[in-house]
Amino acid sequence: MIRIALSGAGGQIGTVLRPRLLAAGHSLRSGGGPSRLEPLSDAEAVTTGDLRDPDAVDRLLAGTEVLVHMAGTSVERPLPEVIENNLVALHQVYEGARRHRLRRVVFASSNHAFGMHPVTERLTADAPFRPDGVYGLSKAWGEGMGRMYWDRHGIEGVALRIGSALPRPTEFRHLSTWLGHDDLARLVLCSVTAPVPGYLAVWGVSDNPRSYWDNAAAAAIGYRPAQSAEDYAAEILARENPLDPVARTLQGGGFATMDYTPQEARPGRGSGE
Repeated sequence: MIRIALSGAGGQIGTVLRPRLLAAGHSLRSGGGPSRLEPLSDAEAVTTGDLRDPDAVDRLLAGTEVLVHMAGTSVERPLPEVIENNLVALHQVYEGARRHRLRRVVFASSNHAFGMHPVTERLTADAPFRPDGVYGLSKAWGEGMGRMYWDRHGIEGVALRIGSALPRPTEFRHLSTWLGHDDLARLVLCSVTAPVPGYLAVWGVSDNPRSYWDNAAAAAIGYRPAQSAEDYAAEILARENPLDPVARTLQGGGFATMDYTPQEARPGRGSGE
């Protein structure tokens, strides 16, 4: 049994993980942010509080060994909000991990830290960051923080570059990016329990033949996805692709073309230079 702290426990992903982590035999301290959660079993304690507050962080991490950090802004939002939730709060969380001598932080990174890569590329775990917005940029920063806290303080880190974590894929892009809920739990459990070489980044994706990502790094920690978006391909391919023509060419999809400057409107284009 591992004593796990789970932040963002009341969110979309946290709600999926809570019963599955408990069913695997681990104990939980689940943080629901400002929301009051009800424990699912005697093996779960719940806390509340803003993770920008060190006292709230201490309540969450007390007596735990590993943090699964799923809290924060998870979509493109104005920069001030992203800074507060994904930079300021994350720093407080890592400082709390240092105070409480946690051995590992499993961090919810995102595919959107790489969203400006073309869909024609297949990325390995060491691919360069190409964020598709300030949300993706914050996740690149978060991965850097995880690396720094391993190098400087010896806290192990696993960054999960989560794709489209949904009950089922519903559109064309998901054929490449889908992460089924059962596979999400499998990946998190491997990230909590497997030996890791200090710091590791893996792709959060199911066994999709059309995946943009080579997930050998996750296989090395025992992740064996059992779900595949291809099971839904015939149904999805019969529908219209909702993405605009540019978004269809970029791995971040619709995130990549929010507030996007078209090629013809960029500096030096169409001006005779």
